[in-house]
Amino acid sequence: MGVVVGLLLGAGLLSIWFSFFERPAPRARARPTWSERTQDRLVQAGAPTVRPASLVVTSGVLAVLMLAVAVVLTSSPPIGLCFAVIVGAMPWVLVHSRARRRRIELRSVWPEVLDDLVSGIRAGLSLPEALIALGERGPEEVRPQFRQFAEDYRTTGRFLEAMEALKARLADPMADRIVEALRLTREVGGTDLGRLLRTLAQMLREDLRTRGELEARQSWTVNGARMAVAAPWVVLLLLSTRPETATAYNSAAGVVVLAVGAGCSVIAYLLMVRIGRLPEETRVLR
Repeated sequence: MGVVVGLLLGAGLLSIWFSFFERPAPRARARPTWSERTQDRLVQAGAPTVRPASLVVTSGVLAVLMLAVAVVLTSSPPIGLCFAVIVGAMPWVLVHSRARRRRIELRSVWPEVLDDLVSGIRAGLSLPEALIALGERGPEEVRPQFRQFAEDYRTTGRFLEAMEALKARLADPMADRIVEALRLTREVGGTDLGRLLRTLAQMLREDLRTRGELEARQSWTVNGARMAVAAPWVVLLLLSTRPETATAYNSAAGVVVLAVGAGCSVIAYLLMVRIGRLPEETRVLR
């Protein structure tokens, strides 16, 4: 009896001793790097095999080629440099545009995906079987990704690894949330999966309806602002083949005018994008 009392007393004193030392908080995951964010956009744009370094090299090559062509045609290095920067930015603009269009398409089909999952689970399918069925009966936009999930699962038999690969192929914030919910249900079990998926589908439909109304109202404003930014450079392109134009912009005053105009265009465009942009979800559940 004395030994037991001694052990309990020692354990109590040891617990009191450890309580004076603060346990370090778990480290939060670092913010995604530029390379990770760019790779996500490339995946969303439909170019998962392209790497950020390749995109940078492509932009640089296009800019150099445009600079050489513009200098030959206009005999004005400052004008050629301006158009080289514009052409060099085109690959980035194209990737962002396609990625944004892809996110909008996926946002519109996720409620249907969730409805199909709920129907499959209600019909008695297991969770992997319901996901595999989406490769044949799901929306066209996500069938290839779920077919690849089916191949991964049949090859390895590891559900969690196949889900991680699916999440990487989709590179979508909503896909991350759905995958994590399904994985948590798979690991700990539970009977509320159907209710969770239905609630999530309803929230997505409401968000989609609200976004559609806002984008319809602001689309003409955004397009008008883009045309206002592009118009001066189109005029410069038309005038750049005239010898007097090249002579004017080869001077110090001409370089200053081009620099100020380029700065104003960039600032105005960034402000327009910032003001007119709706909140976008970011990938926090990588």
